[in-house]
Amino acid sequence: MAHIRQVVLDTETTGLEPAQGHRIIEIGCVELIGRRITGNHFHYYLNPDRDIDEGAQEVHGLTVEFLSDKPRFEDVVEDFLAFVKGAELIIHNAPFDVGFINTELGRLGKRHGRIEDHATVCDTLALARQLHPGQKNNLDALCKRYDIDNSQRELHGALLDAEILADVYLAMTGGQATLSLETHQQGVEGPVEAVIRLDGARPPLRVIRASAAEVSAHDERIAVIDKESGGRCLWRQAEAAQ
Repeated sequence: MAHIRQVVLDTETTGLEPAQGHRIIEIGCVELIGRRITGNHFHYYLNPDRDIDEGAQEVHGLTVEFLSDKPRFEDVVEDFLAFVKGAELIIHNAPFDVGFINTELGRLGKRHGRIEDHATVCDTLALARQLHPGQKNNLDALCKRYDIDNSQRELHGALLDAEILADVYLAMTGGQATLSLETHQQGVEGPVEAVIRLDGARPPLRVIRASAAEVSAHDERIAVIDKESGGRCLWRQAEAAQ
């Protein structure tokens, strides 16, 4: 069975609404294959050819000056679509990023379609709300809940956020667990139940043996089964082999 390929994706933008002409200024993607981070990633800063809202700049710290010599979306779109092709996209608050990506694709005409034509989408915010209803489910809150280190995250950055989201997603959906017991099994995925060990001082369990009447009734029943099956009763065969 082929391993599932997933791409954890995040964007940074000039503002909140693509309908108001806001643009993507950073794309970060991290590849997972078989629920393991491969180290393969896609990352670009992009020149938006417009100003950045003050509130957005306070979040990600990117400036027009820094982005002025960076490629534009149309310069990287082919490589981007090739990277995500056929994958499941893992995105936190997916409608936001998908809306911006589809707006950018629409600016280039109809030839690229929509991102959903190239990949499927999983919204981890919707997943988190199902798992933790009524609680904060932003990325910082999930990092705290799942004990994931995000100490490097002074400002938002698309690639860093994608890397953090990959860890959060794996934790939310079962993690990458390695069970090491006497058999040294490796790479066991999913939640691992605790091993319950009985107290050594506990008295032995009581063994209740069948009475003579119960043994006789059992033998009679086995005889009927053996006769009806033409001598193929497995219980009789096991007794004969002892």
